[in-house]
Amino acid sequence: MRRALKTLIGVAAMLMASAAFAHHSHAMFDQSKQVTLVGTVKDFEWSNPHCWIQVLVADPNDPKAASVEWSVELDSPIALFRRGWKPASLKAGDKISVVVNPLRDGRPGGQFVSATGPDGKPIGTVPVAPN
Repeated sequence: MRRALKTLIGVAAMLMASAAFAHHSHAMFDQSKQVTLVGTVKDFEWSNPHCWIQVLVADPNDPKAASVEWSVELDSPIALFRRGWKPASLKAGDKISVVVNPLRDGRPGGQFVSATGPDGKPIGTVPVAPN
């Protein structure tokens, strides 16, 4: 009985660890590419485990075409806060420029690299890569 309980706890711990590892994988993003999105904030979600910016991006070659909504994944709220972000850093209707590592599958989404706010100034600081 005791051995079965230890085995069950061990299996549960491994499953949780693999789920956490998979969640934090950045394999879906093409980190060898950067795309600059110029558009309007539809929504800024300050939430765990990751914050999100929904950006409406117009096609510069076809102004009559419908805007494309891009989903931009950021860090956690605490990590962003440490780099100068606040829940009020962006609001719906703000004009911004966001640099992302795009999704590998071509869908309109990406991982946040940097952003410039409606005032033309960088939002927060860019994370420093470890040595």
